[in-house]
Amino acid sequence: RSKEAPFARVLYALGIRHVGAEVARRLAEAFGSMDRLLAANPEELMAVPEIGAIIAASITAYAAEAQNRRLIEKLKAAGLQMTAVPATPAATAPLNGKTFVLTGTLASMTRHAAEEAIRRLGGNPSSAVSRRTDYVVVGADPGSKYEKAQALGVPILTEEEFIQLLQESAGNADER
Repeated sequence: RSKEAPFARVLYALGIRHVGAEVARRLAEAFGSMDRLLAANPEELMAVPEIGAIIAASITAYAAEAQNRRLIEKLKAAGLQMTAVPATPAATAPLNGKTFVLTGTLASMTRHAAEEAIRRLGGNPSSAVSRRTDYVVVGADPGSKYEKAQALGVPILTEEEFIQLLQESAGNADER
């Protein structure tokens, strides 16, 4: 199962200082492979949104250490993902620019899986409801986000409606 972990998850698991899950995802999208990431200079790293001098210096320092390079070679040899799966180009992605907020417990998938599905189709998962939120997906035992969505008039999707939207959007993406 570890061998199937996406590149961003592998990158995050390396424990590079200041590289959390979201930063790892952005780096994986921007560079596409471990080799390109480790070869990047600080300026190239800082060209990625949300990556500043501190994170760039941390990645550069990590890449410079021989023991870290050896670890990465061992992980490659073990078959871990060191390249990102190309995402649907944003401009043609079916959920391009749509912001989703999840609240409550989803029965058919984990929150992480739902967020990845949204991203894969060009959407943006968010943790807070605002007027700019396009949809709030409501699972069992929703929290205050549900009430805020109602108050703001944000469209609310049940889990079933959300899954149907994902399936329809994935079908549209396949046709492109």
